[in-house]
Amino acid sequence: MNLPRFYCPEALSAGALINLPEPVARHAVRVLRLQPGASIVLFDGLGGQYEARIEQVEKNRVAASLGAWQDIECESALAVTLIQAVQSGDKMDFTIQKAVELGVAGIVPVDSRRSVIRLSGERAEKRVAHWQGVAESACEQCGRNRVPQVAPLDKLEPWLARAPNEGLRLILAPDAEFALADLPPARQVQMLIGAEGGLDPQEIKAAQQAGFQAVRLGPRVLRTETAALAALAAMQALWGDFRGD
Repeated sequence: MNLPRFYCPEALSAGALINLPEPVARHAVRVLRLQPGASIVLFDGLGGQYEARIEQVEKNRVAASLGAWQDIECESALAVTLIQAVQSGDKMDFTIQKAVELGVAGIVPVDSRRSVIRLSGERAEKRVAHWQGVAESACEQCGRNRVPQVAPLDKLEPWLARAPNEGLRLILAPDAEFALADLPPARQVQMLIGAEGGLDPQEIKAAQQAGFQAVRLGPRVLRTETAALAALAAMQALWGDFRGD
């Protein structure tokens, strides 16, 4: 039976008795109805995990004892950073959740010319914190013990001008000369995905000047919430841990 897993971003050590963070405690007791004696798994996002046991459940406190550290990892050797133009509604949550499940290493939300919603200041900070929570919850669900970081929201073109060129840089285009499968195997990828209206021609030009290469997944135009996930799955099949070798 799979034990309930919780992200606990604090110092964990074998044999310790800790108070679970309030959101974790609330979910464990109010949603999952866990009682004293229940076995759980805790991880701090830095690698590995601890099997733990709930010892006390009080009104404003849930205490758990930690067992031995377990060297368990399910990270992909393929490190993909998703540069995702901000999507409207719950599409961004969906994209981040599924990208984490598919092994993405990091997420950079960007404000593009065709983004439907505009975020700035405190509102942007709150959304980034929310997206980070989505990534953490996805790790709890899928078994990852290292939490991908969601970077602060940035404007696309300034980000392109200063971001370090790390590995293979890709954008998707149905009419691109090369298919993803035509490229040599990669271990580090930066993948840029537009919002609902795609990338503006000037943004595409700026991306290409920054070293991004257009590739196609097929002849069809994919929605923003489909594009990143389809590309991630394809890259994992070609170069990552879907290969099984």
